[in-house]
Amino acid sequence: MVSAHVDAAQVLVASNRGPVSYAVGEDGALTAKRGGGGLVSGLSSIGQRADSLWVCAALGDGDREAVRRGAVEPGVRMLDIDPATHAAAYNGVANSVLWFVHHMLYQTPLEPSFGPEFRTQWAAYEAYNEAFARALADGAADGAAVLVQDYHLALVPGLLRELRPDLRIGHFSHTPWAPVDYFRMLPDDVAEQLLRGMLGADRLGFLTGRWADAFTETCVRYLGGTSGTRIGVHGLGADADFLRERSRRDDVEERLVALRERVGEGRKVIVRVDRTELSKNIVRGLHAYRLLLAEHPEWRERVVHVAFAYPSRQDLAVYRDYTAEVSRVAAEINSAFGTEGWTPVVLHVEDDFARSLAAYRLADVALVNPIRDGMNLVAKEVPVVSDEGCALVLSREAGAYEELGEDALGVNPYDVAGTAAALRSALAMPVEERAERTKRLAAAGTALPPGRWFADQLAALSASAPADT
Repeated sequence: MVSAHVDAAQVLVASNRGPVSYAVGEDGALTAKRGGGGLVSGLSSIGQRADSLWVCAALGDGDREAVRRGAVEPGVRMLDIDPATHAAAYNGVANSVLWFVHHMLYQTPLEPSFGPEFRTQWAAYEAYNEAFARALADGAADGAAVLVQDYHLALVPGLLRELRPDLRIGHFSHTPWAPVDYFRMLPDDVAEQLLRGMLGADRLGFLTGRWADAFTETCVRYLGGTSGTRIGVHGLGADADFLRERSRRDDVEERLVALRERVGEGRKVIVRVDRTELSKNIVRGLHAYRLLLAEHPEWRERVVHVAFAYPSRQDLAVYRDYTAEVSRVAAEINSAFGTEGWTPVVLHVEDDFARSLAAYRLADVALVNPIRDGMNLVAKEVPVVSDEGCALVLSREAGAYEELGEDALGVNPYDVAGTAAALRSALAMPVEERAERTKRLAAAGTALPPGRWFADQLAALSASAPADT
């Protein structure tokens, strides 16, 4: 049987970022740091099989030095792609074009503008994907299962299919998929190349039915259909056991004490934890909080907004500007409303996972208001960890809304007044109602933890008939 063959076969994963990164110390010694996140947890769930392989890019000088020394850990192959090629593919195309398209971030009167510079970057994106396809083809045993991850590697399935038609190939999109009319901003040949590249897979996975349907509609409009490639939905959930154990460690307890001191006795806490990613909508969230304080002065000195905004993609000017705007608006709110004994916004911009967990535990309200998000694990994690239960204010444009919307307070992410009203309702929610909602949110948010999420994809890939390519 096909499923038995694939279940027993070698498993390969391909992603831009791998499960480990390396740094070179002053003494020249290499140190390894384990990655986090659902993908790493998911791969770990298949066990320490001798034949599994994770193919990723060498992202920094430490990674490249590890490749040169042959010091990369077993089961991982890092590709030392020319740094200029990687930068053009990663920043020029993946993060500045594909991410912007799928998250609908363009200011269309001025952008995008696809001229000669883009064509040079697109050639780098092709070369980057070709390097991954060749590495997978070289590293895969007969009949191996290959799971390719995300928009960075959209061309890999088609390229790999040409090199190794014997392989079972899957691709998973961790982002939303753009509505077809927005996707059509891309040059026609590039759009078609992306779709045909993905349709080289036997099976494509998406985080929600909404994104899967948008992809299918795009294929119908451009190509007349999905060419026999199977489409599936796997809504990545939070790892409840890990979160509950990790959130009770000493370093989290220490940060919890410090946060409580910053907040002050008896005050409600609105928590958000995000990267300063344009799609996360942090600035509008701050504006909504300011409107709450302005229109409902009874909440002044009774609530604190704990906002963790960790810098992201600071090599791109638009992200640096956005990060600066987050800090500016937070300072403006504190200047306008703060008193000697009350700081309305407690903003942290240094990434600290233990402090994030401490904030989760302290949350009375979680604010998750992205413009657009493939899933959003924070929305699923906070209800699991919150000590007293929390109300969730959740954008209807987050993928997580499909699973959590019934027990969250849904908001239009562009509606600052509506978000302020939802924050007020969340703060005033009766304790009993908040506790019941939290239980249901935690159950829904952990229904497909990372290990099962990954295993389900493998099982579905093994059960799929080969793509008609």
